[in-house]
Amino acid sequence: MESMPQNSTDFLLLGLVTWPALPGLIFAVVFSIFLVAVTANMVMVLLIHVDSRLHTPMYFLLSQLSIMDTIYICVTVPKMLQDLLAKEKTISFLGCALQIFFYLTLIGGEFFLLGLMAYDRYVAVCNPLRYPLLMNRRICLIMVLGSWAGGSLDGFMLTPVTMSFPYCGSREINHFFCEIPAVLKLSCVDTSLYETLMYACCVLMLLIPVSIISVSYTRILITVHRMNSAEGRRKAFATCSSHIMVVSIFYGAAFYTNVLPHSYHTPEKDKVVSAFYTILTPMLNPLIYSLRNKEVASALRKLLGRCAFSQRIRPGDVSRRH
Repeated sequence: MESMPQNSTDFLLLGLVTWPALPGLIFAVVFSIFLVAVTANMVMVLLIHVDSRLHTPMYFLLSQLSIMDTIYICVTVPKMLQDLLAKEKTISFLGCALQIFFYLTLIGGEFFLLGLMAYDRYVAVCNPLRYPLLMNRRICLIMVLGSWAGGSLDGFMLTPVTMSFPYCGSREINHFFCEIPAVLKLSCVDTSLYETLMYACCVLMLLIPVSIISVSYTRILITVHRMNSAEGRRKAFATCSSHIMVVSIFYGAAFYTNVLPHSYHTPEKDKVVSAFYTILTPMLNPLIYSLRNKEVASALRKLLGRCAFSQRIRPGDVSRRH
């Protein structure tokens, strides 16, 4: 492994696996997941845009989740793939700061957006007659802008402070991207107070959306329990099941990263959990919604049918022109 000059401002990313036996295999697996994630999320955004049946508040919020997931995976994975094949695995000081900022902004934005999506499900199940009023386009735009603003606030607060510490020792980050705890280990001053404040900030950021999700689904369960119709209960659970699965996956990993004390963390565990929610989660979210949602699956079949039909009639159109 190459050594870094002591006066260099660049950092060295050691990667997901410090000594990979088969870097080509790891590259192929990660690249495949990356392609599936980006394609699935972009297809989801396209379906919601072109199919009028999906022009509802729930799918508008889902399209924003797909946009966040696409940007989110593009912040870390391309650099990781480059490092798997390159001899120089360095990242500039500015590049590291940008990774931290976008990572914090997007993960914070998803925290808030998933919480607000739970409120959307609460209104749909518990107040269906008032749903068009309570979830009108203006409210949806405020939700989306609020999610982006809440996430970017986290990025603007923590990124400058993290990068202001002096890094005068080793420049080797034991991670595959610039995650704050891994970067702070290289600082040559005591960062314990900042880490404690950052821990409190992350817990607070989790508590707000978790509270919204808990209250929303408690009200949904009470409403469903009072339903006399088995069909009504089935529809209520169906409309919430995809969101519950996505929330469980995303918040489970976030709980480990942001809530568990440092004594439970090791560099290897941290990298595995980070890989799960930066690489796998952006792929799983659109797959969960598409496979478990009849409307999305129907819209996808309709779009594929249109593409196949246009391909069939194109040769005929060409022959008629000649």
